[in-house]
Amino acid sequence: MTVPAPTELLRLAQDTALVAGELAARRRAEGVEVAASKSSPEDIVTFADRETENLIRALLAEARPNDGFFGEESAATPGTSGLTWVVDPIDGTVNFLYGIPAWGVSIAVVEGDDPATWTTLAGAVFNPALGELFTASTGGGSHLNGTRLQVATGVPLNLALVGTGFSYRAAVRLRQANVVHGLIDRVRDIRRIGSAALDLCSVAAGRLDLYYERGLNPWDQAAGALVAREAGARVGAFGEDREGIDLLIAGAPDLYADFEPILAPLFTQFMSSQER
Repeated sequence: MTVPAPTELLRLAQDTALVAGELAARRRAEGVEVAASKSSPEDIVTFADRETENLIRALLAEARPNDGFFGEESAATPGTSGLTWVVDPIDGTVNFLYGIPAWGVSIAVVEGDDPATWTTLAGAVFNPALGELFTASTGGGSHLNGTRLQVATGVPLNLALVGTGFSYRAAVRLRQANVVHGLIDRVRDIRRIGSAALDLCSVAAGRLDLYYERGLNPWDQAAGALVAREAGARVGAFGEDREGIDLLIAGAPDLYADFEPILAPLFTQFMSSQER
């Protein structure tokens, strides 16, 4: 089956993200209700998460019925086209719950069905609270509301603003805090914004110089990682490892090269083998 051009897939991703974001924003204005907890009491899902994902799934199925679907809030559905849509309906759900304007709809389309080997073709991350739409397609660059993005380069490590995130499990957060303690005097400062998708887009936009996190699921990172890459960032893990649940690092290639050997021994020291 012929794979559409990334630009064609991008149009569908961004149009769907805009419609879904409008729904989520309406639900935020009406008042948010927690539907359930997942991995811990702090790890929540709202009714708006589920409703927004259902809308995204329906819109994509109508446009491309043979594609697979892999979302955070519903069962994965395999397709027959070789393409899969990877969706986080509201990335930054706790921010969404509290009314913090750092949450977004993240939609990516990948070729393949294994996160370890798939290729992301297009992605869109929409933050309705700020009216910001980040988009990227393979070979087509990254954009914010139509303006081309370029990762910050030439930043020395001691002046780098670094983003990260933490586990919902308290015991893991304590160990992650030890990693931050080992970094805090080596960089300009640390930021914890609460949305992996937006953090990766912030690297692309030069709002963050570096970003690292462990424990990210494919829907957290698929679109944002492509936005960062297409803006010139290196996205990976330690050595030649691909980004994944164990670790994701993103930043300009020169800064990534300086940061990785600082982060690696801290992970060895503080993170257990199950949490690396």
